[in-house]
Amino acid sequence: MNRINRLFRENSQSILSIYFTAGHPALDSTVPIIKALVQGGADTIEIGMPFSDPMADGPVIQSSSSRALKNGMSLKLLFDQLKNVRKEVDIPLLLMGYLNPVLQYGMERFCDKCAETGIDGAILPDLPLQVYKEEYEAVFDRSGLYNVFLVSPQTSSERIRTLDAVSRGFIYMVSSSSTTGVKGSFSPEQLEYFERIRAMGLRNPALIGFGISDRKSFAEACRYARGAIIGSAFVKMLEEKGFTEAVVREFIRSIRE
Repeated sequence: MNRINRLFRENSQSILSIYFTAGHPALDSTVPIIKALVQGGADTIEIGMPFSDPMADGPVIQSSSSRALKNGMSLKLLFDQLKNVRKEVDIPLLLMGYLNPVLQYGMERFCDKCAETGIDGAILPDLPLQVYKEEYEAVFDRSGLYNVFLVSPQTSSERIRTLDAVSRGFIYMVSSSSTTGVKGSFSPEQLEYFERIRAMGLRNPALIGFGISDRKSFAEACRYARGAIIGSAFVKMLEEKGFTEAVVREFIRSIRE
């Protein structure tokens, strides 16, 4: 069973997913951060693949991506770093990023490497649905790799159901149409959108991302979905405080308690 399915089967609510950029703040920090997150109590981890033109990301993640690339991070190096991670880590791991670096690496090679290193899913926001279905779905399936699609407040109910039918693992609910970043509390319009999705009774569970930054926003998101994703707030913390296990554990405690 894919670890993502196992997670949602065993955890009914308040699933905490943490995003960070591979190669940030240091080139060799990827695996130590993963291990610290596991020890701290994260339920699943999204490992960002840095890209030179991250248009959908806010300044914090853009800066982390730029620094990671300057540090020398690449997809090849990332897979090298992850080759033994499954000897110590058993929670779901996903790779998230833009399509261009994956295509340069080779989609089939990418999926094969994900299977080899124990990556459970991929989130490629700029991968068109039709292109995925026609060209890559069979490759993902053959590798046992789940492809997670995103929905936003502007996504029609008809398209949400189409994406739900194709997505594997979960639906990534983008909380707003703006870029990633620390936003604070949700607006009435966002809460109405969360309620609309919840009322649809989708096949896949949902996690809410973008704008989740603290205990309050995490708890509020969990009222409408199975859990939430924290990215910019964690990346900013790594920039300011480093990536020791104690620092990561305290960050997760501040969200959970």
